[in-house]
Amino acid sequence: MASKKKIEIILDEYTGIDELSIEDQLLVREAMRASANAYSRYSNFSVGAALKLDTGEIITANNRENASYPVSLCAEHAAIAYAGGNYPGSVIISIAICARKGEEFTYVPVSPCGKCRQVISEEEDRSGKKIRIILYGRSVIYISEGIENLLPLHFSSSDLLH
Repeated sequence: MASKKKIEIILDEYTGIDELSIEDQLLVREAMRASANAYSRYSNFSVGAALKLDTGEIITANNRENASYPVSLCAEHAAIAYAGGNYPGSVIISIAICARKGEEFTYVPVSPCGKCRQVISEEEDRSGKKIRIILYGRSVIYISEGIENLLPLHFSSSDLLH
């Protein structure tokens, strides 16, 4: 007979950017700047991501849409790939993500898509460190201490061993 398993997620919730630490505010503002340069001609939904490395370096990226939608690139994935290619061995400490429709940022936070969640999970697996995830919305900001809150049943390298 099947039993039920309850999975809870824990997020820190803030009602404004001024409630964040100066460091987190800076990262969110960098993600906002990155979103302004997104190529989103089909959806007009511009996403920006900014990540902080253990070296102190801040990497930004944005989404790049394509008429062939599956070829499009998400901001989070672009930033993580750039960091891996240009700062090998570095560890991602945190990532801030925001989105806008036209000139206005979303009222509620945008969350990484499933593919980006898996990319973040792989980065945590590679480094052995949790990545602090900051999700910005005009009405609320969520912070997750690691991807497990957003992807509780994640697929990882240990799954390949069994």
